[in-house]
Amino acid sequence: GGGSIAAYMGSLGVSLATMVANLSSHKRGWDNRWKEFSDWAAKGQAYKDTLLHLVDEDTIAFNKIMSALSLPKSTEEEKVNRTNAIQSATKYATEIPFRVMQTTFASMEVIKAMAEIGNPNSVSDAGVGALAARSAVMGAYLNVKINAAGLSDKTFAKTIIAEGAIIQEKTQQLEAEILLVVNGKI
Repeated sequence: GGGSIAAYMGSLGVSLATMVANLSSHKRGWDNRWKEFSDWAAKGQAYKDTLLHLVDEDTIAFNKIMSALSLPKSTEEEKVNRTNAIQSATKYATEIPFRVMQTTFASMEVIKAMAEIGNPNSVSDAGVGALAARSAVMGAYLNVKINAAGLSDKTFAKTIIAEGAIIQEKTQQLEAEILLVVNGKI
């Protein structure tokens, strides 16, 4: 679903920055910068791996909700157990896209660095990476909000929605900064 795709878009965004780092590390005349760009590539790879893991975690979260919804509800005890299971699964399904938001926003450090210092012939790739990262954060935030709406713990729901709004705003600002650099080099 949308949460998994958001995580996947985040992985694609940072993958582009990682590609720019790898291309930069092998750019003719930049031999003395190989370690610098290799370090950025390793950092990007770590973010990508985490985001790909979150693709699967989002699917697991959805399946947990579906399993909880299918629990029996004939007796009062079964109803209580079912409600608790639904709430637990829904909380998890809210936390996973929030982690996607956090991880994708953090990964934009690699994207920004590659726009600023990477191979100028690949600067547009960093720009596309920023666009994908922004879309990932915004898509994940939609999932945070829709899942949080089903939580009985309104304090948790309100807090995670507010924190998500801050991450989304910071992401959009960072995307604008990156695109300014990218467009300035094209």
